[in-house]
Amino acid sequence: MELGMIGLGKMGANMTRRLLNGNHRVVVFDPRVEAVQELQAIGAEGTASLTELIGNVKTPRTVWVMVPSGKITEETIQALSDLLSPGDTVIDGGNSNYKDSQRRAKLLEAKGLHFIDVGTSGGIWGVTEGYSLMIGGEKEIVARHRAIFETLAPARDQGWGHVGPAGAGHFVKMIHNGIEYGLMEAYAEGFDILQAKKEFNLRLHQIAEIWRYGSVVRSWLLDLTARALAENETLSGIKPWVPDSGEGRWTVFESIDLNVPAPAITFSLQRRLRSRDSEPFAEKLLAAQRNQFGGHAVKREEK
Repeated sequence: MELGMIGLGKMGANMTRRLLNGNHRVVVFDPRVEAVQELQAIGAEGTASLTELIGNVKTPRTVWVMVPSGKITEETIQALSDLLSPGDTVIDGGNSNYKDSQRRAKLLEAKGLHFIDVGTSGGIWGVTEGYSLMIGGEKEIVARHRAIFETLAPARDQGWGHVGPAGAGHFVKMIHNGIEYGLMEAYAEGFDILQAKKEFNLRLHQIAEIWRYGSVVRSWLLDLTARALAENETLSGIKPWVPDSGEGRWTVFESIDLNVPAPAITFSLQRRLRSRDSEPFAEKLLAAQRNQFGGHAVKREEK
């Protein structure tokens, strides 16, 4: 099968490599010429514009959009809606909000175009291990692209599936990332307690390796944690600043809208927000309050 790939960041480039290894014809475009040239060197067909890409993919065309969520995705899909022909398909494999995906599906449907939203997980390891694909869209259109999904997934019959109509793929990926936040926070807190128990002189990497086999808490995330600790057990030089890409927030918002409690995911998001605060006003106020009602000493910042 052939398709166009728009966006050659780490994920888009690695997905292209996996598709090429699966003998798919891939026509690529990215504003960065060097990114296009790198994939041309291994068999992709490079183009210099969206228009050129569309002209080099056979009808009915399939164009996979793998760009950052938000404005860039919106502009790219809007542009494609004017360039593509009825019967063509747009696949959004980024981390778009599922409500945007529902809206975009209707926009494209009005022009005779199909839309598939694919929640994609796998990170930098996907090129070798395969990607987990959570797919939303029309059943028959998803089935038409089965060969692509089978190639990108860990196995032809594992790690991917059609989960519902347009928007469902990105909704499931959103919840997936919310769960990821909670799992990461639990591991971080547990290892924080372990490293604080100085009297036992615990080796965190050793403990992570023990837990990787037979333990109830074993997981791929623990495997990666063990890898990180093997490289830098004290985490020296790493700043405690943790970003969030949006899906955790959207998961919390959805839990509120649906009246479904999600305390662990919500707290893990709040912890990420706190990690970025170099001047934590709330904690300063707590210290000031204790001083006011109990005369407790307040530590002063050094000038």
